[in-house]
Amino acid sequence: MRSYTFSHAITRKPSTSIIAGLRAVDTGTPDLALMLTHHADYIAALRATGAEVVELEAMQAYPDSVFVEDTALCLPEGAVVMRPGAASRLGEAAEMAPHLAALYVDVRRIEGDDSFIEGGDILTTETEILVGRSARTNAAGVAELARLVADWGYKLREVFTPPGVLHFKTDCSLLDGETILSTKRLADSGCFEGYKVIHVVDGEEACANSIRFNDLVIMPAGFPKTRAVLQQAGYKVQEIGNTECAKIDGGMSCLSLRFTPTR
Repeated sequence: MRSYTFSHAITRKPSTSIIAGLRAVDTGTPDLALMLTHHADYIAALRATGAEVVELEAMQAYPDSVFVEDTALCLPEGAVVMRPGAASRLGEAAEMAPHLAALYVDVRRIEGDDSFIEGGDILTTETEILVGRSARTNAAGVAELARLVADWGYKLREVFTPPGVLHFKTDCSLLDGETILSTKRLADSGCFEGYKVIHVVDGEEACANSIRFNDLVIMPAGFPKTRAVLQQAGYKVQEIGNTECAKIDGGMSCLSLRFTPTR
């Protein structure tokens, strides 16, 4: 299952500048020491599945650079370097490109001046790539990505992120080849027709951003009702603390690029 079975992941250590990270609502300043502890736990969980994890050094110039997922889309056939919709993050994608080139033969780029797209708006399943339009991803970015992945055999479908939600994957995650974890507000849009949908429990919407990584579903700690639903459905769940990343709109998927490169 290429959509959730991976040999590699890339992460980046949080920098001390993370206190200046972007956020929709100010809920407090992240505690860097606690964030580093959570980050180490996250990397350990990825490695526990047998994956090779590349840990990149912190980048002081980019407060949000711990959220590496927004910089690229990684597929077995190749990688596509994104063009983030937040101006302060444009340089992050350029910094990621050489690391991808070390692992992939084919690395492509979103290059249009009017194109903006972030990895947090992209959900890859076994049958298609869903891309959510949002404040960070526009129609030009979606169209350019569709052209770039077409010869790799991928069907791309444009959907829409709920108003007031930062990224498409803020509200959803892939659980397996046919199952999506989603908030009700996103699922009610009809974007997951043809998939089995497991809803996060009311009041626990913030755990919709989890990841399926090999045999684990890695979810943020503190959402016991949804955890129980996933365990009852037969998933092996591991919780990771996310209180500090959540203060700057980050979740489980944001913290890594996950892939099996064709060398």
